[in-house]
Amino acid sequence: MNESKILLIDGMALLFRSFFATAMSGYYMVNSKGQPTNGVHGFVKHMLTAVNKFQPTHVVCCWDMGSTTFRTELFEGYKANRNAPPIELIPQFDLVKEVAACFDIPNIGLVGFEADDCIGTLAKKYGEHGKVSILTGDQDILQLLDDNISVVLLQKGYGNYNVYDPTTFFEEKGITPSQMIDLKALMGDSSDNYPGVRGIGEKTAIKLLQQYETIEGILENLDSLTKGQRSKIQEDLEMLHLSRKLAKIHCEVPISCSLEDATITIDRNKVLDKFTELEFKGLEKLIG
Repeated sequence: MNESKILLIDGMALLFRSFFATAMSGYYMVNSKGQPTNGVHGFVKHMLTAVNKFQPTHVVCCWDMGSTTFRTELFEGYKANRNAPPIELIPQFDLVKEVAACFDIPNIGLVGFEADDCIGTLAKKYGEHGKVSILTGDQDILQLLDDNISVVLLQKGYGNYNVYDPTTFFEEKGITPSQMIDLKALMGDSSDNYPGVRGIGEKTAIKLLQQYETIEGILENLDSLTKGQRSKIQEDLEMLHLSRKLAKIHCEVPISCSLEDATITIDRNKVLDKFTELEFKGLEKLIG
């Protein structure tokens, strides 16, 4: 039997990227029912392009389920710098899941967790049965890389990707995928709005991790650090530990989706009916 090839899709990453790619020029693809569809149209194009390129046997789509998660409970400021979604995007949140469902792709998400956590949980499970590829635009997911899990990072346009496995990640970054959690704990993450250790940037953080491997290793060797590094870490010790909790993808979310349910079987007529209903043009040629 051929080995399973599972594609996990970070739904929000694809939807947001697709929406803003055309929204910048004020183009929302409003159909005759008054529905804006630019994000959903782009999502489908990204998804089908990836399916045609990577030829998965199974596909699952993971979603954020609202902005309140265990991370916002840990730290009030988490992602507090994000603007509310534009009014033209809001109706597309439900619509995109409808469209994924018409491809018979399971939509997975759980209130209190981010899509990343669902992706991490499923990637670890599915990695025991085959090769997993995660399609996203979000570098945070690189921490999940292992022998059976690769990450496909979307680049500009359609069909352009940077594909990472643990080796290519190490060659580029100089640290292992799991060290990325400690890297973010040290340097913080401005897009997720948590500070890490103030005054420690990426270069210093990578150097410290290359030398001492983990946050514990660094803390055990505080006396060997420069005076500046030592005082910064001591001053922000609490935030360092909290930032690590925020950075780490939670891989034990109580969700399940059997490989059988995720088997890719596209019913061409069902999909084309949905495209007609939404007045999508130019996508039918991407359906195998």
